[in-house]
Amino acid sequence: MKSPLLSLPGAVPAEGVDEGVAAHYGDLFREQRALADGTGFVDLSHRGVVTVTGSDRLSWLHLLLTQHISELPAGQATEALILSANGHIEHALYLVDDGETIWAHVEPGTQDALIAYLESMKFFYRVEVADRTDAFAVVHLPAGSIAPVPEGVVVRETAHGRDLFLPRAGLEAYAADNGPAAGLLAYEALRVESHRPRLGFETDHRTIPHELGWIGTAVHLQKGCYRGQETVARVQNLGKPPRRLVFLHLDGSDVHLPVAGTPVHLASEGAEGRKLGFVTTSARHHVLGPIALALVKRNVPVDAELVAGDTAAAQEVVVEP
Repeated sequence: MKSPLLSLPGAVPAEGVDEGVAAHYGDLFREQRALADGTGFVDLSHRGVVTVTGSDRLSWLHLLLTQHISELPAGQATEALILSANGHIEHALYLVDDGETIWAHVEPGTQDALIAYLESMKFFYRVEVADRTDAFAVVHLPAGSIAPVPEGVVVRETAHGRDLFLPRAGLEAYAADNGPAAGLLAYEALRVESHRPRLGFETDHRTIPHELGWIGTAVHLQKGCYRGQETVARVQNLGKPPRRLVFLHLDGSDVHLPVAGTPVHLASEGAEGRKLGFVTTSARHHVLGPIALALVKRNVPVDAELVAGDTAAAQEVVVEP
């Protein structure tokens, strides 16, 4: 779904899964600084929007998600995962309940598979699941923003900012009144800086929540009864995850950033050494310079000097080994 904001001056379209919104509007670092200062907004209208209504919505989703939401207060934001039977991450949902409806935004293009799974689990519960992507666009306001929220718009507020479920028809008018717009590259750079994983970027077909630090934020350890819960409990109580998320400070002298999937090795062994992991997301930060997130084997020493491809990388611990 192509955003009308791609018609704004300087807009350069994003690629891949984020196609449909702007990667930037001509000045990546200016856009990052604006978000860091609490001004501007980010067009996330390519993300899927799913709603669940009905009197059983909280108790029903509580049985399916990794998060404890059976008594979720209206207006309180949370995030949750759906796992496979083996505990691998399949979906990530960013939720808020407005008192009558649960609103969730999800990764672009994943809403159809998510809805199909939810529909298969309805049974006798009084719930209705709907794809609202055509009617609503997600707009992100950074932390500290004082931008007004149109009356009646559902807001999901966290420490990182506010996500608005804005009627899609009002997106252009909102942009005109609440600029400047910041592109997705600026938003992603701040996400990497704050060590927040993203489905499809930091995850692959075998990722479990422990590897990414999603325990606590998206997984509640005092509840069960959801698919994959046995794996979560077993790893938490008896084992250790095979991999861990790390933050990388990259050598700023390199012109090109290591792309997602770039192998990570020990610096002492170079690119011919054992592959210890891979880059998941890289970005250029307005203060830190080139940075990245990577998944590495759990037993990689926390003080080991690494290389991502040919780029020297100093690691910062995100998930303890």
